[in-house]
Amino acid sequence: MRRILASSFIGSAIEFYDFILYATAASLVFNKVFFTNLDPAVAIFASFATLAVGYLARPLGGIVFGHFGDKLGRKGVLITSMLMMGIATTLIGLLPPTAQVGMLAPIALIVLRIVQGLAVGGEWGGAMLMALEHSPKERRGFAASFANMGGPAGAVMATLAVSAVSVLPNDQFLSWGWRIPFLISIVLIAIGLVIRLKVSESPLFLALENKAEEKKIPLMEVLTKYPMSVIKGTLVGMSSYTVQGLMTVWAISFVVDSAGMDRTAVLNVKAVGATLTVVGIWYAARYSDKLGRRPVMFAGIITGAVMALPIMWMLQLGELWLFAIALFVANGIIQAAIFGPFGAFSAELFPTRIRYTGASLVYQLSSTLGAGFTPMIVSGLVLATGGALWLTGVVWAATFVIAGLCLLRVKEGKDQDLSAENIKQ
Repeated sequence: MRRILASSFIGSAIEFYDFILYATAASLVFNKVFFTNLDPAVAIFASFATLAVGYLARPLGGIVFGHFGDKLGRKGVLITSMLMMGIATTLIGLLPPTAQVGMLAPIALIVLRIVQGLAVGGEWGGAMLMALEHSPKERRGFAASFANMGGPAGAVMATLAVSAVSVLPNDQFLSWGWRIPFLISIVLIAIGLVIRLKVSESPLFLALENKAEEKKIPLMEVLTKYPMSVIKGTLVGMSSYTVQGLMTVWAISFVVDSAGMDRTAVLNVKAVGATLTVVGIWYAARYSDKLGRRPVMFAGIITGAVMALPIMWMLQLGELWLFAIALFVANGIIQAAIFGPFGAFSAELFPTRIRYTGASLVYQLSSTLGAGFTPMIVSGLVLATGGALWLTGVVWAATFVIAGLCLLRVKEGKDQDLSAENIKQ
């Protein structure tokens, strides 16, 4: 079980290192390397648009990898997704700038970002299910959270890697320094593959595989039999990802470019915030096994709705210490409380035969709608209000209110029998 949990955590951390590394570079680098002929405000918008493209690919990755994960098994799909991610990330680090090859550079960047999105779309569902389906019922939330903890752990590694090279003079950082963290990916992927190859297949999947019944197309069964589970699960999960997209992507660009904060200091604060998120996820998942998924997640959602405007006010004041407090509350408390139980929450919405597809679809749709478009949308909201952040706070709070109402309409799954043929929505 320790090997399984370690594989879930480390594999997820490595894949999200690659995915979040792109988000950090989109905030600080790509607008200056691949969109050099545009107005600065338009360039950062274009950079965030390429970020959104990767998130758009995630649901498709979840569907494709989920299909094969439900039909053929979890393990092989996880190995494939990790290889795809490592190759794409390494190639991004080798891309020439627009100044050298023209439009070919941003086009190649977008293509590789799509490959990243497809790969991470298949990663989370498999990593989470390998842990959850090996664990006893009373520890499912905690086991599933190891894949969730891998996300912010990968963010810590990615942020510290960029922070380390950001101390270089600006021209060196923009010409070659930013590439080093991307090239490191190939080493991390090799380590992850060694660990992942030693893990056994999910016992629940093997038990299902031994049955003689014909397997249907998982996606069609998810959409026809469990549509409300997908909709409600996605709207609940969006709350966590709205925080992530807003505070760990858009806010980084805002406080560095608009408030003039030191780039390295901001990245170090972000790394501490991601570390606190890992700790928060740990405790939230543990308590969800005792109290239930809904109470723990609802506490995070209510806190997020109440704190939306105060957090925007702290960002508007432009002080590093206030930015740190805002980030620590948003990620370490609000996001962690929602995201900690979210793996088990989404898995418990679907039976084993379609669980990979269903849980992946919920997770990837919520990440795409929540984190993928948030930086771009918020950039537009800030332009519309002349630099003020109050409208962003209002939209954030409204998103959380919707998530809370959906959560109240979802059946508690803590004591759900995962081997059941059908699960009530």
